[in-house]
Amino acid sequence: MLKLAKLPDRTPVKITIAVTPDLHAALNAYLALYRATYEDRGVGLADIVPAMLDAFLTSDRAFIKARRNTEEEN
Repeated sequence: MLKLAKLPDRTPVKITIAVTPDLHAALNAYLALYRATYEDRGVGLADIVPAMLDAFLTSDRAFIKARRNTEEEN
C-alpha cells in the first residue's frame, strides 16, 4: 500500500519547479507506481507533487511544533 492515498477530486493547479535529474527520475518512478496502483493514467506529476508535499509537511513533527509555536506567538 502506498503512503500517498488516492487523490480526491480536485481543481487542477499548475506548478513549476526545478529538480535534480535523480529526483525527477524518482518522481516519475513514483508516478508510474501510483498510476498502476490506482489504475489512473490521468494523474501527472503536477497532481501528485502537491499531495506528496502536504503528506510530508503533515508528518514532520518538528515542523508542526515550530509552526504551532509561531502561531501561538502571534
